[in-house]
Amino acid sequence: MVIIYLLIGIAVGGSLGYLIFNYIMNIKVKKGYKEANKILEEAKEETNRIRKEKLLDAKERIQKMRDELEIEMKKRRGEIQTLESRLIRRQDNLENKEAKLERRMKQLEDKERDYQKRSAKLSEMIKTELKELENIASLSVKDARELVLKRVRQESEYEIAKIVKNVKDEMMNKAEKEAKWILATAIQRYAPDYVGEITVSTVSIPSDDMKGRIIGREGRNIRTFESLTGVDLIVDDTPEVVVLSCFNPLRREVARIALEKLITDGRIHPARIEDMYEKAKEEVAKSIQDAGEEAMFKVGITSLHPELIKLIGKLRYRSSFGQNVLQHSIEVAQLAAMMAEELDLNADKVKRAGLLHDIGKAVDHEVEGSHAIIGAEIAKRYREKPDVINMIAAHHGEVDPLTPEAVIIQAADALSAARPGVRRETVDTYIERLEKLEQIATSFDHVEKAYAMQAGRELRIIVEANEIDDVMCEKLSYDVAHTIEESLDYPGQLKVTVIREKRFVQYAK
Repeated sequence: MVIIYLLIGIAVGGSLGYLIFNYIMNIKVKKGYKEANKILEEAKEETNRIRKEKLLDAKERIQKMRDELEIEMKKRRGEIQTLESRLIRRQDNLENKEAKLERRMKQLEDKERDYQKRSAKLSEMIKTELKELENIASLSVKDARELVLKRVRQESEYEIAKIVKNVKDEMMNKAEKEAKWILATAIQRYAPDYVGEITVSTVSIPSDDMKGRIIGREGRNIRTFESLTGVDLIVDDTPEVVVLSCFNPLRREVARIALEKLITDGRIHPARIEDMYEKAKEEVAKSIQDAGEEAMFKVGITSLHPELIKLIGKLRYRSSFGQNVLQHSIEVAQLAAMMAEELDLNADKVKRAGLLHDIGKAVDHEVEGSHAIIGAEIAKRYREKPDVINMIAAHHGEVDPLTPEAVIIQAADALSAARPGVRRETVDTYIERLEKLEQIATSFDHVEKAYAMQAGRELRIIVEANEIDDVMCEKLSYDVAHTIEESLDYPGQLKVTVIREKRFVQYAK
């Protein structure tokens, strides 16, 4: 029973608690609704207040912008009115200027018509005056023009010659001392010996009986020898000597060696001549190779194409005016290198070009052209550098020098060939050259006498002192030198000296 009462009490208590809980919750909910409504009303009032404030602020800003815009519009209207007034004034000015221009054009047209009338009248007057002048002076217009032009040309030549003389004197004062020092230094440092080359070689024989063996039965030995070597073998009455004659030094050297071998061997017949000729060719080819390598060693060049070395070696058997071309090439290379060192230029490149500058002379006559151009083509074929090719081609002035080194090669070549005793020429050629020099000098106006001196190295010209002054003497020396360069071939350098002097002579009695 107790348990039953207890369960009934619990059930009644739970229902009562639930009713109490619902009552309390309803009271709280109603209170929350009231507070929420109150907050919502306050939010609405705050929103309306903010909206009104922003609206007022926006209205104020809009009003302010309207005021500023009106002020700006007024300002713009003022500027537009100012521009309109300026345009109106400018248009008025243009209209005024246009009217003035029309009046000016009309005046110019009137003046042009007046000028044409006066010009026609003046032309008639000039023609009349010219006819009167022609009648008075007995000269036509063409003659008078030529007379005036001649006078102007003479005056211009005088002024040009004067300017050239002043410039030349100024440059010579600066350059002569330095140039002399460089050349003198190079010459002092290099002084080789020269051995003259001729067109014949003599071969000694042990006795005159050997001459008959050289000639052979019915001349078969000498015919075989000459046909193989291309050299004339002269056997005359000169005791114990035979002579080899040929303009090709290389062939002559091969023939000399072959003949000496035959004489030493003693067995002289056509078959033996052929054997000795082949051995002599091999020996000369070896000597050519050795000469080329020796020249490279003397100059200080380490590498060259083998064909170029052979061509350099062949120069040993070439001569120019009696000067050995190989010795000349070595000398040019060394002189040019010395001058290049003094001028701070490329000495190695100059040495190479100096040694190769005359390789065109090693080629036979079948190749046409000057030796300078031929040498340049050969150097180009064997892949020498363009600067070296230009130095070779330009060393006689046939091609313009492109570098200072090319000019040094020209100077070294002329220096090597110009020293007295280096080169020889025949008496007839020598006399003909001297006479030609004097003829060129006397062909100019106001030249009284001309003398070729110092073996044709200097030409002295005596002029008429009353007809020509010092300035024109300078021009005359240049003209004569230029004419000689164009019309004559000569070794080295030629000095042209013009002498102008007055002498007054009286005799005391």
